[in-house]
Amino acid sequence: MTQSSVFAGYMLAMRPPAASAYLPEHACSLPRLTGRGSLPSAYPVTEFAAASIGTAALALARYMEVRFGTQAAVSVDQRLASMWFATSLRPQGWPLPSVRDPVTGDYAAADGWIRLHANAPQHRAAALAVLDCPSSHKDVAQAIAQRSAFELEDAIVAAGGCAAAMRTKAAWDAHPQGRALHAEPLFQYSEADAGPMLDAPTGPQRPLAGIRVLDLTRVLAGPVSTRFLAGYGAQVLRIDPPFWAEPGMVPEVTLGKRCAQLDLREPRQLDRLESLLVDADVLVHGYRADALERLGLDDAARQRLRPGLVDVCLDAYGWTGPWRKRRGFDSLVQMSCGIAEAGMRHYGTSQPAPLPVQALDQATGYLMAAAVLDGLSARRRNGRGSRTRLSLARTAALLMTQTATTSTPLDAESQDDRMPELEHTQWGPAHRLRPPCEVEGAAMRWDHPASALGSSPASWT
Repeated sequence: MTQSSVFAGYMLAMRPPAASAYLPEHACSLPRLTGRGSLPSAYPVTEFAAASIGTAALALARYMEVRFGTQAAVSVDQRLASMWFATSLRPQGWPLPSVRDPVTGDYAAADGWIRLHANAPQHRAAALAVLDCPSSHKDVAQAIAQRSAFELEDAIVAAGGCAAAMRTKAAWDAHPQGRALHAEPLFQYSEADAGPMLDAPTGPQRPLAGIRVLDLTRVLAGPVSTRFLAGYGAQVLRIDPPFWAEPGMVPEVTLGKRCAQLDLREPRQLDRLESLLVDADVLVHGYRADALERLGLDDAARQRLRPGLVDVCLDAYGWTGPWRKRRGFDSLVQMSCGIAEAGMRHYGTSQPAPLPVQALDQATGYLMAAAVLDGLSARRRNGRGSRTRLSLARTAALLMTQTATTSTPLDAESQDDRMPELEHTQWGPAHRLRPPCEVEGAAMRWDHPASALGSSPASWT
């Protein structure tokens, strides 16, 4: 199977269901694919990157047709798409902050491998409490070496930590969570209440200007989605708790956004979030399945506050099954579902071999952006809001339907791959890579440089 046919197959599988109600026949065409080469992997990550970015770009083109009556051609550069799936930021004279805690990593256990994710202090503390050892990587490795990976996985998760034992794809498919996941669609879509959509004075050159996006996501997948929306003019307000930090990711993903802080455990600050939601067009969130419900903001409550809301959310392991409330990250899902084990066999190594980039996070982020855009298009057609759910594990299942094709490596990055203007981030000047996609008549550009968490007030003005 050729690269282009794998790309086309992924594109067809990624079309959001919200599009089916209004999708013009001519809009079924695929984006024009440019660029050459592929990332090395057991799976076709480059084609997956190009397809997910292309899915978001096509959804924007559909929105422009519904909103403005314009038809826009779409193209995707698969080489740049591969590079954006790693990082888009090129600091000039300053280092990116460190992101990884020494406890985070893969460890050999008595019966296989386990990965710990300890970048958040509470997750690190939970793992160390179960292991009852000092916090150095060496001490953690010694504590794990004589224990069962699967027993440790259960114990650390029960203690509030984040861990994943390495499984084969066959073991995952037979696991209760794997079976539940494969019964889920890529996009779990449903219509919601009717509500207003106020038109801002904008045109197709800045198609999302005036759209208010309330962003309750962290780390990567959700922030990737809202970064894409901000690139076409959406007003994105990201909300984090005051105790949250992700220093290595923030300069990468806050481009184009305003970032505020609210402690939702405090009634007045929860009230403030609700007032922001009343005036939002879109809510994007990535809390665990029951988190907003425990705050009194379940699906029905959100729609009551903002009828017509386009509500898009993600979790790690899926929305049904015994792990539906489990904490998870891209690297953990790769261990659970068989990707890391497949990479180990592909490369003939003796330890887990994950994907070369965080493709589950990245792809899910662009699919979330597509879900938002098709939700906005559907609302313009029928006046109703929508709910769409995605998960990293379901995205992984789609990636694993294909194996890597033989291709040439990506050409080395050059100055021509970067936008010429400097972005004056809150940490220092930087260049960004050129956009990985083009939507005719609408340039991807951002109104604000990357900024720190909590650098803006929690308001729309």
